[in-house]
Amino acid sequence: MIRSMKKHLSLLALFVIAYANAQEKNTTNKAKDTIIKTEVVNVVTSYVPKITDAFKIKQKPVIEHTKETQKKALEYQIFSVPVASTFIPKSGTMKKVDLGKREKLYDNYVSVGFGNVLSPFLEAYMRRSQSYNSELGAHVKFLLSSDPVADTELSSTFFNIDLNLNYTQQERYFQWSAGLDAEKDKYNWYGLPTNITFTEFALSTIEESQSYNHFKIFGQIKPDDSYLDEANGAISYFSDSFESSEFLIDGNAQFRFPLDNFHRQLNDLYVNTTVSYLGGSYAYAYDAVTAIDYSFITLGVHPTYKFNLQDLAIKLGAKSYFSMDTENSESNFFIYPDVEISYPIVKDFANVFVGASGDLTTNMFQSYTDDNPHVSPTLDMRQTNKKFDAFGGIRGKLNHQFSYNTKVSYADIENNPFFALNQSKSDGDNIAGTNGFTFYGYEYGNSFKVVYDDIKLLSFFGEIAFDGIKNLTIGANAQFNKFTLTNETETWNTPKIKGEIFGTYKTDKWYAGANLYFVGNRKGRVYDALPTDTFTSTDLKSYFDVNFNGGYHFDDSFSVFLNLNNVLNNSYQRFNNFNVQGFQAMGGLTWKFDTLF
Repeated sequence: MIRSMKKHLSLLALFVIAYANAQEKNTTNKAKDTIIKTEVVNVVTSYVPKITDAFKIKQKPVIEHTKETQKKALEYQIFSVPVASTFIPKSGTMKKVDLGKREKLYDNYVSVGFGNVLSPFLEAYMRRSQSYNSELGAHVKFLLSSDPVADTELSSTFFNIDLNLNYTQQERYFQWSAGLDAEKDKYNWYGLPTNITFTEFALSTIEESQSYNHFKIFGQIKPDDSYLDEANGAISYFSDSFESSEFLIDGNAQFRFPLDNFHRQLNDLYVNTTVSYLGGSYAYAYDAVTAIDYSFITLGVHPTYKFNLQDLAIKLGAKSYFSMDTENSESNFFIYPDVEISYPIVKDFANVFVGASGDLTTNMFQSYTDDNPHVSPTLDMRQTNKKFDAFGGIRGKLNHQFSYNTKVSYADIENNPFFALNQSKSDGDNIAGTNGFTFYGYEYGNSFKVVYDDIKLLSFFGEIAFDGIKNLTIGANAQFNKFTLTNETETWNTPKIKGEIFGTYKTDKWYAGANLYFVGNRKGRVYDALPTDTFTSTDLKSYFDVNFNGGYHFDDSFSVFLNLNNVLNNSYQRFNNFNVQGFQAMGGLTWKFDTLF
């Protein structure tokens, strides 16, 4: 214990000595150190608030949107303007897929050919771009067939000339186009009745030729961003060699109204409007030396709305027309349904559809000559009223190779037209009537008139196509019609059954195609000798017409073609007493090239 106390005393003595020495060293700075400085000490600390457990959020909230607050999917539309460019982007190589050789496209082409019945042929198309946003095009076609129908006492020569000019301009906010169509066609009334024997003198006086002239000016406008999708207008004039004339003013505009302003899930409403004026006249009636005049003014509105209800695709619409027959001082209002519902009973393989529709058609002299160029210029002009057309069917694909379409329909049609033969005013010897007027070339029982009847039409249609072999496509279709007539005894020159088998094959150098047409039996008229106005019906036999076409490409610019028509050389009648051409062969050359100027 004594040793411990000595140790502590020693440490205390050392501390006192050290402190004394320190005080002696700082004696010289004593005056300076006597000044006491004032310092400010800033204490910085973070404020941590405390929140009671009662106001704490226990979990992340979930906000559910209603249908009214859901975001609508954005749809972007890009208006493409064709721009000339030599840039060709490179793409990756696709393995095990043969895309074939890329065909080089040219702005212009010229095709010339010649047939076995003295049939020269010419077709050409020229295109020139004035700038990046404008284009000028021209198309011309000519075909002549010199007396192609065998064993006819009158000439069967015909020719067709067609010229089309068009210009398209892209402006900043819209696109517009305008053009001109000009056609001239010549045909002959060569189908004399077989139950009348005509003398050489009578045959020499018949002027069987008829020519049609058609001129049309048309235009179109398509705004970029507007309720108006597009508007079309045309003015056309049609005439023939017998002072017949027809004038048509036709216009239509399609509007698109977005309905999503009322509800986000609504689609656009489309409304198509039409207005037309048709006026025409014939110099003489068939049974009287009086003129025939006709004129119709028609206004139409056609709204359409399409939407999906789960798997159902629904189209709702209606067609309404206000029509005035100004020659007969009559006016009528028509309204038709335009409804279709489709449902995929097996997706992509079988789609069933049903619907109902109807329409009003203003028949024209020009449209009748397109269907039958051997009509007389003395036609009765009426409007055809398809009161309703109820239909249904199934369409789809099988194994992505077979596509098919079947349809059955039932229609109630008022004033359905049929082509019926005119009665001859000559007994085979005389060439003038009791009034002293010489008969026209169409008054020898070799022309057709139009007769109208109210009918019920039950129609079955089916079509199938196969596209499962490389470069080959084949298909077939058929239609069966059952007519219920009101006044007429037969559906004159109209078949109840018709069908077609078609196919195409193409390689890098060769191409070939085939069309096989079948038309069933029809009925025609045979008149008794004047002065009686009675007739009996005659059978027009069914026919099978086989046609082939093909060609060979020497290179991208030059190729040859060969068309073979009526290969079986069948001498059937397309219309009453009018036999068709036999076997026809036409070959030629096609040259494709870029602009020369």
